[in-house]
Amino acid sequence: MRILLVEDDSKTAGFIARGLKEAGYAIDHAENGEKGLLLASMNSYDTAIVDIMLPKIDGLTLIEKMREKKINTPVLILSAKRTVEDRVKGLQKGGDDYLIKPFSFSELLARVQALIRRSHATPAPSSLTAGDLTMDLLKHEVTRGSRKIDLQPREFSLLEYLMYNKERIVSKTMILEHVWDYTFDPQTNVVDVLVCRLRNKVDRDFPQKLIHTIRSVGYVIKDPPQDS
Repeated sequence: MRILLVEDDSKTAGFIARGLKEAGYAIDHAENGEKGLLLASMNSYDTAIVDIMLPKIDGLTLIEKMREKKINTPVLILSAKRTVEDRVKGLQKGGDDYLIKPFSFSELLARVQALIRRSHATPAPSSLTAGDLTMDLLKHEVTRGSRKIDLQPREFSLLEYLMYNKERIVSKTMILEHVWDYTFDPQTNVVDVLVCRLRNKVDRDFPQKLIHTIRSVGYVIKDPPQDS
């Protein structure tokens, strides 16, 4: 999952980015509204976190311009403004949620997760499945059959991305952009290493394999074939 953070205060941005990275998200940070609009126009994000008081282009104008460009990325607005009128104005400009400063990181994370679930509009937005593998997005738990599988944050993020794209091949470039903070480097093997670690936990002890390598293309997670 990849998030755009548009925040000019370096301490606040560092606090948010650090927490989201620890939770397994990849973060692109813009320190002003102009750069935020450029990044939102160039890349696909699962959600955006936008401060209202920004240099060059303020947060509400940024959101308005995103919607004019048909950029439908869910937006969580951050603001020190507390009145009902301010919140209503933010939502009317195209924001999807509004969080008042100061805030707890746990609340911000919960709101980000809720926006992502709603945007994917899955029939069961709180969980993902592939065969007998289940990912509970609310509890941050993964089970296969009756066995609980403990994953590190980056492993969880990769599995979540694969399961959101179940039956669709995702390339190494796509994985790097959504699970890490950088673009594709043909010399790196971090994706292969992470996929190997995830396979050892998800597939190794089970006869039916769910994660598949598509040679020279990428990876895909599939439901196992049904018995005839």
